[in-house]
Amino acid sequence: MSDLEQILENNNVRPTAMRLLVLQYLLSKKVTVSLIDIEANFHNSDRTTLYRTLKTFVENGVAHQIDDGTGSTKYAICEENCNCEVDTDLHLHFHCANCNETVCLTEHKIPHINLPEGFKAENVNLVVKGICDKCNGR
Repeated sequence: MSDLEQILENNNVRPTAMRLLVLQYLLSKKVTVSLIDIEANFHNSDRTTLYRTLKTFVENGVAHQIDDGTGSTKYAICEENCNCEVDTDLHLHFHCANCNETVCLTEHKIPHINLPEGFKAENVNLVVKGICDKCNGR
């Protein structure tokens, strides 16, 4: 069994050919990607199949989705042992206003936020916007 197949199996996702290709693509990226980015890479693939693959990855903890304020949902591979829980696994995202890339800053965790009684967080998304290290000349 390949490493890619093992990642999917560990997350209870059946390793189909398309899922393996999309996983390999996501793993090769250092930045988040949108469905449009993935479509551009898989010219002959059906948009619905790609979307369902991403949805399956998110639902099973293979990837997470990010709303970076650009109007297009982005996707990135989850860290090993991530379960995308609001209280334990959330990290910062950085969106560069110059190159328009969004990156996960997984080493920078979002602190727990105490909500008023009766409120229940289902998703937390913190995006810092500015100029990335590449565009800043560092």
